[in-house]
Amino acid sequence: MVTLDLDITGMTCASCANRIERKLNKMDGVTASVNYATEKAHIDAEQSDDSHGSLEPQPFIDVVEKLGYQAFWNDPLQRHGTSGSNAGSADSVDSAGAAGKSGRAESAVAASSSSSSTPTSSHTSSSQSPAGQPSSHTASPQPSSQQPGNTTTQQHNQPSRQELAQQQELTSLRQRLIGAAILAIPVILLAMIPPLQFTNWQWLSLTLAAPVILWAGWPFHKATWTNLKHGSTTMDTLITVGTMAAFAWSLVALFFGSAGEPGMTHSWSLFPEHSHPLGQIYLEVAAGVILFVLAGRYFEKRSKKRAGEALRALTSMGAKQVTVLTEDNTEQRIDVDQLQEGQVFVVRPGEKIATDGEVVEGSSAVDESMLTGESVPVEVSPGDEVTGATVNSSGRLVVRATRVGQDTQLAQMARLVEDAQSGKAEVQRLADRISGVFVPVVIGLAILTVVGWLVATGDVSLAFSSAVAVLIIACPCALGLATPTALLVGTGRGAQLGILIHGPEVLESARGVDTVVLDKTGTVTEGKMSVSAIRVAGEGAVAADKQAELLRVAAAVEHNSEHPIGQAVVAAAQGFEHEEARNFSRAKVSDFENIAGRGVQARVDGQLVQVGRGFVKPERVEELLDGDATGTRVPVIIDGELAGVLVVSDSLKPSSVQAIAQLKDMGLEPVLLTGDSEQVAKVVGAEVGVEKIIAGVMPEDKVTTVKRLQQEGRVVAMVGDGVNDAAALAQSDLGMAMGTGTDAAIQAADITLMRSDVAAVVDAIRLSRRTLGTIKGNLFWAFAYNVAAIPLAAFGLLNPMLAGAAMALSSVFVVSNSLRLKGFK
Repeated sequence: MVTLDLDITGMTCASCANRIERKLNKMDGVTASVNYATEKAHIDAEQSDDSHGSLEPQPFIDVVEKLGYQAFWNDPLQRHGTSGSNAGSADSVDSAGAAGKSGRAESAVAASSSSSSTPTSSHTSSSQSPAGQPSSHTASPQPSSQQPGNTTTQQHNQPSRQELAQQQELTSLRQRLIGAAILAIPVILLAMIPPLQFTNWQWLSLTLAAPVILWAGWPFHKATWTNLKHGSTTMDTLITVGTMAAFAWSLVALFFGSAGEPGMTHSWSLFPEHSHPLGQIYLEVAAGVILFVLAGRYFEKRSKKRAGEALRALTSMGAKQVTVLTEDNTEQRIDVDQLQEGQVFVVRPGEKIATDGEVVEGSSAVDESMLTGESVPVEVSPGDEVTGATVNSSGRLVVRATRVGQDTQLAQMARLVEDAQSGKAEVQRLADRISGVFVPVVIGLAILTVVGWLVATGDVSLAFSSAVAVLIIACPCALGLATPTALLVGTGRGAQLGILIHGPEVLESARGVDTVVLDKTGTVTEGKMSVSAIRVAGEGAVAADKQAELLRVAAAVEHNSEHPIGQAVVAAAQGFEHEEARNFSRAKVSDFENIAGRGVQARVDGQLVQVGRGFVKPERVEELLDGDATGTRVPVIIDGELAGVLVVSDSLKPSSVQAIAQLKDMGLEPVLLTGDSEQVAKVVGAEVGVEKIIAGVMPEDKVTTVKRLQQEGRVVAMVGDGVNDAAALAQSDLGMAMGTGTDAAIQAADITLMRSDVAAVVDAIRLSRRTLGTIKGNLFWAFAYNVAAIPLAAFGLLNPMLAGAAMALSSVFVVSNSLRLKGFK
């Protein structure tokens, strides 16, 4: 399967989105999802032999535009403000999203061969222009000033075609709203306040109301006509039918009834009134409904724009230009789009880092708050990795670009957030199905209302006004906005906090979680081994020089090993207070050998030195330690005799204890999962407050452990960061991967945590629950509003003009309630 995303403007309600979605899904081999809140269509299609891994957008654009809407395909290189030879396109294969939970393990296996530690997606690298023709994005190291006609920087500062269309739509709505308010308010006041009704006031009302109904309400009428030509109905149909019926009735009453006679007066009440059929006008209803619905539509559009600010901020925060170092060590300023992998560039204090890279010169503090949500800067020096769009706070850095364009962490973050926002949770699909049949049902109810009142009372005026109230009050706009707006704001806020939710269905998965499985190393602990204790045989608490000698010979052997424990021993020797330990590199080392399952050995200055648990009985080690040290035991044997033991341990992350306590307060049971010995695991568990510990678990057994917990009836969230966690993350009900982990883990997970601590797990679950709670609240009020209001209108207990105001306010309420998620902390 290959995918394509289109931006769509002109949709006025969830019914419009449903109609476009149905039409796209009728195309051969196409599965489409159209989101009204984000105004996007996500299209999955079968890959043809000649498609070369991409889709031509034009056929899909044609389908959308034939329905009366505008569709745009923005090159993702432009959308994410990135380019370069490694950049990808919107045409992508997102196996993790398409295959769902069951397919994540395969994606994880495929991703495990990558050495990158950034979130990746399986988007293809074939780029096309909006017309579907291949386009070239070849980067050039030449500065933009040397390239006539280069408009890259200018394009970065210009809005996209979709943004221009949205802005034009918002401007048009504002102009119509202002005009409608100026003209409609006098009409409403004249109808509501009898003392203002001078002779022939009704004709002034007609003069003022006609432009409101015909000009200000034109977007609704145009959409209604377009939809009717295609045999469908939307919310606009209800507005047009209601307002035009009220307008037509008023014209008939004015020109052919008694309503146009001089001296006619008009009383007003909360409820429709019984009167002579052609002695009553409804101009204030038609004008008022247009005014209120326009106001609701305008504020809804503006609020939706605010709801998507997080993603827009994310995609626009990258640097626009970069200073590169040429071969002769001179500096040249070029557009960031032209930066290529492997080029070296300069970052001065206060500047944004242009792209992901490795520091080759200088040291500084880097503000990574845009990436992780943490405000404390991170110290970097040569050899450290830095991320594009983060800010260099102090010193001058020279950085070698390692990833550019769509491969950068910023672009991948933006893609994950965008994919999540354009998807649909199951609860939203239910609301969409209801909205799809709602309009025809409402029209049927309005007809029944007219017939019912005529049969029961014979009062034509009451029957008509009640039917108009039904048409106006029943618009399902709030229902269609309830889920996507909350999802839009929630996922955007998550991105600001370093929590990337991979899809809307994740929220539903998070709802039922009762058990959180935490991989110990790298999740609860730092994942960096260090020597925490040194014991020399036969001496008890010995002088530091004896410890220095033990460290010296052990480090001389381990210096040839790449094992984390060996590296910890070397680091301890390098930092030891006695110079003798630090001189390990001067020792004469020969015959180095790594013996599987035992350890390493070599001759150091003629002595046979063996380092590892496989060279001595565990009982002798424990006798030496006397049980007063916790951690991994590393015996050191010299010429067959136990010379001492180094204890290597992994320190806890500062936030682990408090975060695990918060998980418990939320009603979740934390489980510590580790491959370490039970003794070590129990010590760590006691320190962080975890009672349930599963120790001695081999990497291949982690998924079995998760399955066993699920068989016990638990809903399991798994937190991990390594390749060996990928299968368990895929098996779990909710997989959370640390963003500092491997591609395999991130591909297999539901949520990526850019902050590498357990506190981020707490925030992710809290945000997921809060977002889902907001969705439920929105749906409740949207359903309750329609369920309560339609009977009131049908039974003649609601004035049509008030119905229009209530309908507009319901949509504004739902969007405003969703915007509260922007304040999540």
